[in-house]
Amino acid sequence: MDFTIDAAMQRYIDEACSFAEQIAPDTRQREQDRRIDVELRKEMGARGLIAPELPRELGGQGERALTSGMIIEQISRADLNVTYVQVVGSLVAQVIARNAQKSVAQKWVPRIASGEDIVAIGLSEPSGGSDAGNPQMTARRENDGWVINGTKSMSFALHAGATVIFARTEEGRRGRGISAFLVELDRDGITRTATNDMGTVSVGRGFVEFDNVRIPGENLLGAEGQGFTEVMQGFDFSRALIGLQVIGAAQVTLDETWQYTSQRQAFDQPISKFQGVSFPLAEADTMLTAARVLCQKTLWLKDANLPHTKEAAMCKWWAPKVAYDVINQCLLSHGQFGYLRDYPIEQRMRDVLGLQIGDGTAQIMKLIIARQNLGREFAP
Repeated sequence: MDFTIDAAMQRYIDEACSFAEQIAPDTRQREQDRRIDVELRKEMGARGLIAPELPRELGGQGERALTSGMIIEQISRADLNVTYVQVVGSLVAQVIARNAQKSVAQKWVPRIASGEDIVAIGLSEPSGGSDAGNPQMTARRENDGWVINGTKSMSFALHAGATVIFARTEEGRRGRGISAFLVELDRDGITRTATNDMGTVSVGRGFVEFDNVRIPGENLLGAEGQGFTEVMQGFDFSRALIGLQVIGAAQVTLDETWQYTSQRQAFDQPISKFQGVSFPLAEADTMLTAARVLCQKTLWLKDANLPHTKEAAMCKWWAPKVAYDVINQCLLSHGQFGYLRDYPIEQRMRDVLGLQIGDGTAQIMKLIIARQNLGREFAP
């Protein structure tokens, strides 16, 4: 494995650090406003910080997947919520680029990379949760197009211009007979409802209801009835990105806590002198380093066109748990000050917690790992 940071990657890392410094002071304001400003997205796109791994002909930078991960970790140190633009952008743009008709891809992928628009992804349903392979949403043929009915929950439900959704197009076993579609969210029959989440508020998560929504036939992604298996392959990429997303938020919290404990006085000395304070932080540093290497390895495997489904699942269940545990320890190390809303620790804890749920729970990820090791015959 080679995680060498070449000159091109370093340029993106420096750009991401500069952008992070710019947006950090307004993190709390974005939460209060419950949105990520369009102009901020566009600046992010202009700097090449959204889906840089896309080919240049579709608005990307032709960079490595590993570069995307490096970008995300840096921006997440300032605001984990803003990195959703990049994580969702990379996932959905690759799905569209790989599966959509050329005209659809040329219309939407550059808009994603530039920050001009967001295309969400609707996999989960209010009544389904982790049972993503058995959607209640349906799509039926009508003339040359499709009619969509059902409800999805998704990030950017309130702000996206379109979404990728999964719907049942024929009867079949779990995971079969499911097709993927791109649906513009300004079509008749669409209703958006905000959710009152405890974290990631500025991402605008919510429910999108589709009531006899008509879309053209060209909006089908991939082959009819094969959408679940074809499109889900893109999640191996996003799961590694999510790992670095939460690591960035945890790492900046840990850095702040090392500094705080070296300055906070108790019993006539810095509290960092006490093993009960410093040793848990040393353990946190170790765990974050290990989680980061796992995520970087997974992206390296993707860049090398090697299998990485198992590693991606490891990233998705373990990194969010590690990040949450680290931030929790840092809050405790700050004592009463960590519990104040004046500090960013409590928001980071709330934001990171949501990623132990979204994009697949730990139980689903462990099931994937077991199946990769045992095969379906012997796995749960």
